[in-house]
Amino acid sequence: MCESHEEDGRFEDVSIGFVGGGSRDWAGKMMTDLARQHTLEGEVRLYDVDQESAEQNARLGELIQDREEAIAEWDYRAVPSLADALSGADVVVLSTQDPPAETFAHDLDIPAEYGIYQSVGDTVGPGGTFRAMRAIPQYREIAAAIREHCPDAWVLNYTNPMTVCTRTLYEEFPDIKAVGLCHEVLHVKEDLAAYVEKHRDVADVDGDDLRVNVKGINHFTWIDDVRFRSEGVFDVIDAELDSQLPLPGGFEPGDLDGETFYVDNDQIALDLYRRFGLFPAAGDRHLAEFVPWYLNIDDPQDVQRWGIRLTPSDHRIEHWPTNERQRERHLEGTEEFEFTDTGEKMVELMTALLGGEELVTNVNLPNRGQLSGVREGAIVETNALVTGDDIVPHAAGDLPEQVRSMVRTHVSNQETLIEAGFAGDLDLAYRAFLNDPLVTLPPEDARSLFVDLVDAERPYLTDWNLEEATVLEA
Repeated sequence: MCESHEEDGRFEDVSIGFVGGGSRDWAGKMMTDLARQHTLEGEVRLYDVDQESAEQNARLGELIQDREEAIAEWDYRAVPSLADALSGADVVVLSTQDPPAETFAHDLDIPAEYGIYQSVGDTVGPGGTFRAMRAIPQYREIAAAIREHCPDAWVLNYTNPMTVCTRTLYEEFPDIKAVGLCHEVLHVKEDLAAYVEKHRDVADVDGDDLRVNVKGINHFTWIDDVRFRSEGVFDVIDAELDSQLPLPGGFEPGDLDGETFYVDNDQIALDLYRRFGLFPAAGDRHLAEFVPWYLNIDDPQDVQRWGIRLTPSDHRIEHWPTNERQRERHLEGTEEFEFTDTGEKMVELMTALLGGEELVTNVNLPNRGQLSGVREGAIVETNALVTGDDIVPHAAGDLPEQVRSMVRTHVSNQETLIEAGFAGDLDLAYRAFLNDPLVTLPPEDARSLFVDLVDAERPYLTDWNLEEATVLEA
């Protein structure tokens, strides 16, 4: 916990270690929110395996600090090693990603050759499985470095697969103070606020005006209570469902070709609510991958009937340098950086942990009873009170049996991947792969797909025992 507390409630000399360039997005968001608040000041040390990326992020931080609107004083410095970023840090932020052309493209394209289509591919499904297999060794290394260089730091993980990465940190370093953070629930609260405005004839409702009870696992979290001004307003979901029936409805293949790849019309969320009685707290593109039926399609265009699009690999590959080019334009002064409230909770959470104003928000933490019916230690997503060097999860209750069954399947697969990753056991990882709801292939085809993915991504699987894996035998 930061010791630099002054009478005016400001915390100076706060040390933040930022690991990874990630999506090239989280760094800019954090820098903006740090500059806009008045409680925390200090230094951010940026480390990335791509040193140039870290240096550009440091320059971006300086650019943001030079704005007249900047309130807090922050210094940004790119450092050459993970140890340099972590040494003595009060807070560590993790936002890493492998080069999409060498990994993400294979995660999406190779399963598509077998008829398995994925709308995101970063959490579950074949793509999520292999992303986890690549991430586990990396996050073991990060956890070990945190244990050595800043064991008392709070670690904020933004990397997907959120559940597996956060679970790896705890498995490697059980005393770590790590939390997984995701904005999907925040976005869904904004959707629910729009429902309240529409069906209660109330103006200017914001997501932060709502109190929701969330429970589940990241990207497959569920809401069973919604309150606005202390009044239960769960019925606005029923009203919105009635207004959109029948489901799917309103879209045909090709209708969304001109829309962003991230288009979302809530049709999958509302359909799941209609079937199971709880409202999912994630975007439709994520939700579609946790169950076998929405992506059970013969043509990738068919998913547009549910109001979403698949995100193709070429967009993922192009998106990476596009973000870099945008950052370069910001640094060159040819495009203005938007200095606005990002809507994220990262800096508010840091402030609460360091002794500032407490916060209630959704977090991903090991299950210590906050979610009934799911194994202890598994990473689950619920609300929590963040206050003074502590995060106290809210007791979220149980899930309906049918929803709990779906959640448990993914928890089992994630725990199996953790066990496999720590042992380097590829055959055990294959069992989790086979058990994924999107892998609906005959066994011989599922094995062939798995082998093809291993072959395509061998440079990123060097911590796995490929030589003794029976699944790779002809």
